[in-house]
Amino acid sequence: MGAFTGFCSRNLGFAIGRCEVKRRIAAPVTLTRQGHTCTLVFNGELYNAKELKAQLKIQPKTQYDEECLLLSYMQDGPEFVQKVNGIFGAAIWDETKQTLFLFRDRIGAKPMFYTQKKETLFFASSIASLFQYPGVEPVLDENGLCEVFALGPARTPGNGVFAGISEVLPGHYLSFCDGVRTEHCYWKLESHSHEDSFEETVEKTAWLLEDAVTRQMRCKENEQIAALLSGGVDSSLVTAICGENLQKRGKVLQTFSFDFEGNNQYFQANAFQPSQDRPWVEKMTASCGSNHRYLECSNEQLVQYLDQAVEARCLPCMADVESSMLYFCSRVAEHAQVVLTGECADEIFGGYPWFHKKEAFETNGFPWSSDQTVRQSLLSDKWVKKLQMQEYAQSAYEQSVRETPVCPEDSAQEKRRREIAYLNLKWFMATLLDRMERTSFYWNLSARVPIADYRIIEYVWNVPWDMKCKDGIPKALLRCAGKGKVPDEVLWRKKSPYPKTYHPQYESLLAERFQREVLEDKNAPIREFLDRKKAERFLNSPKDYGKPWYGQLMAGPQMIAYMMQVNYWMEHYQIRIRL
Repeated sequence: MGAFTGFCSRNLGFAIGRCEVKRRIAAPVTLTRQGHTCTLVFNGELYNAKELKAQLKIQPKTQYDEECLLLSYMQDGPEFVQKVNGIFGAAIWDETKQTLFLFRDRIGAKPMFYTQKKETLFFASSIASLFQYPGVEPVLDENGLCEVFALGPARTPGNGVFAGISEVLPGHYLSFCDGVRTEHCYWKLESHSHEDSFEETVEKTAWLLEDAVTRQMRCKENEQIAALLSGGVDSSLVTAICGENLQKRGKVLQTFSFDFEGNNQYFQANAFQPSQDRPWVEKMTASCGSNHRYLECSNEQLVQYLDQAVEARCLPCMADVESSMLYFCSRVAEHAQVVLTGECADEIFGGYPWFHKKEAFETNGFPWSSDQTVRQSLLSDKWVKKLQMQEYAQSAYEQSVRETPVCPEDSAQEKRRREIAYLNLKWFMATLLDRMERTSFYWNLSARVPIADYRIIEYVWNVPWDMKCKDGIPKALLRCAGKGKVPDEVLWRKKSPYPKTYHPQYESLLAERFQREVLEDKNAPIREFLDRKKAERFLNSPKDYGKPWYGQLMAGPQMIAYMMQVNYWMEHYQIRIRL
């Protein structure tokens, strides 16, 4: 189902969110059973509807997920959510209890934002939708500015960036009654010793992967399913399982891969991206027999979609990494309604370089964004000093480290690995899930991430490092679990992330647009925060592709693109600064 907005006060109302084009409508569903009346509005997908229905004393009259969910709540109360496997944001108004409940799935794949004005609670699956209500305004305070400049495109869990706007945390739900809001946690990671042998661990991981992919292939009869195939082990494994399932039904899987015009000529191998993807994609398509399409994005499209990416996320985001994903999703949506991806394996199975490098153990900060220097390189000294960006980021990092669930048996090294893994799950994975959700949903495409099934996360969380990365091989456990499903040369391929353009034209287009829309426009809202001399010097200096300031791909050109997104965001939403 699609996006929704609503508010809850003494006079309750649910509204259907249509603030942006091409959205599916989430219509409220009301049921009355034995004098008990409840209303649900739901955005998401259920993956265990069959099991939920089997546990109901009163069977639903329809096949819709909404009725199944609502009956589950009416039978078991708010703790019914512990039985649900799926991705969702859900609001339930209990007429009898005069209470509103806001639920969010365990991994936070579906968004849920809210703000409270006196005794009225406004909520929505999109931040922008909240601004449709009188009195809810796009305002940034120092906290919000730090989220953008010190942490972005990540953000603190639960923080809606705008003043007064919050987010229901993954694995949590809110209750709201008589103007009082209460937060409840229904799921969190727990640390304990791992008892299975390596062979048993591989077998169980393989079963969980197979089950997760199979469940997430659930779709309506008239919907076409596809997979995003990069040629890496993660997407290849999802593709192989999905393709095998469809073959049993006499169907052929559609697959899509992404690249950029001119990358054959300008590609620059580096530690993060050692090789291009296409040869590996060809090996996989030959193996699984999929109907494959190669999609390419031009430099002009990459720049053009920067603004739309901001509108899709309602926030500055991952620059051209996100604008390209938005463009590619628009192309995939022409052929399919449901798409499976291989994302989140690196966070869960320990694939990123910072899991393996000595520096990550010694760096007292986010391993994907440990240096604030580049972030501050365009900002005026006044704002760098005023915002105390380094301190803000450090505080967020330390808070998450303190929250890491540890096991008494952990060695100092294993404890640190858990900290790095927890940071990745809570922060980096959350950003990627948000990116996938917003770029796909913008085109009415349902994107699913089976490797991020909460059961896989729970199980692998407690698998010792020497099993996860046996013999020092990143994601060795996942690779072993894929044995026999994926060609060996693909299965053991060295990690390569989502692609980026290396074409010099892209940087030139960015620089021209930044000069025109920011440096030469006296009304550009971001000018207040920039140092013009620093910005001009930055534009005229060579950009280092090898030293990202966020993640693995966001270097010099992406800093320019990000600042342009911040500028558009401030202008588009007419954001006021309140300090």
